[in-house]
Amino acid sequence: MLKKYLEAGKIVGTHGIRGEVRVETWCDSPVFFSKLKKVYLKNGETELLVKSRPHKNIAIMKIAGIDTIEAADKYLGKVVYMDREHANLPEDTFFIVDLIGLDVVDMDSGSVYGKISDVFKTGANDVYEVTDNENKKYLVPVIDDVVKEINPKDGFVKIIPMKGIFDDED
Repeated sequence: MLKKYLEAGKIVGTHGIRGEVRVETWCDSPVFFSKLKKVYLKNGETELLVKSRPHKNIAIMKIAGIDTIEAADKYLGKVVYMDREHANLPEDTFFIVDLIGLDVVDMDSGSVYGKISDVFKTGANDVYEVTDNENKKYLVPVIDDVVKEINPKDGFVKIIPMKGIFDDED
């Protein structure tokens, strides 16, 4: 089951004297984070109405009703969450948190190679780190020739592995 609320960043400091805070964003970019109109504390328990703007590698966020540096101080160190329904992701785009733990399955044989344990962004394409039952790690490029189906709801990614990824002997 996919989580409704996802960690989006952490409030790391105040900004100015009017109650704005600096947020270390855990999204693809501060620009993505800045599109959020609501964020949540404690995994969805408290809703905050916000306006944000990107600033270098962080976001500057104004919380409705917080107008002084003293009022903003109580939010320092807090993790902020987003509701996945507010993300508007393009089709066939997924949150990394939804990919971690998925079974990596051979498209033809149905054999399970392991589970996705990390996702690396390399620029050209993402790379899945796949860890098998013996804790051995493999790197699978996320390209159309290899990754054939990504299904977080059912818990798997189907691939046609390139020669050499899983120690091919022939």
